[in-house]
Amino acid sequence: MQMDKAALTDFLARDFAEVADMFAIDAVEPMRLALRLKHHPRHLRPGGTVSGPAMFGLADVAVYLSILSMIGPRALSVTTSCAIDFMRKPAAGVDLICQTRLLKLGRRLAVGDGLIFSDGGDAPVARASLTYAIPPER
Repeated sequence: MQMDKAALTDFLARDFAEVADMFAIDAVEPMRLALRLKHHPRHLRPGGTVSGPAMFGLADVAVYLSILSMIGPRALSVTTSCAIDFMRKPAAGVDLICQTRLLKLGRRLAVGDGLIFSDGGDAPVARASLTYAIPPER
């Protein structure tokens, strides 16, 4: 691993300050990461459930940080593909947690997936599959 929890948290605060306060890293392991989306009313849509864009953002940032934990702070790694399945309504008023795993980590391409859970819940509320392009090292 190239970056631990503290290094990833610092990177997020420095390079993505506008959203860093929305997230907290729960755990980092080789090829895996758990990221928390802190509950906030701005993430809700009418009907009181967490919006799809908020869940997409959680999955996207979680897999991105998983990749960086393995390759180091390469900020220009970008999402090239994402598919997300919304399976059930998240619990109201709680954080969401995305459990990620990297399925492929090559020199130019990374593929990962994430399961999103309501904090304290056993059944996933969404599943995402993401692919990232990794820029060449200079």
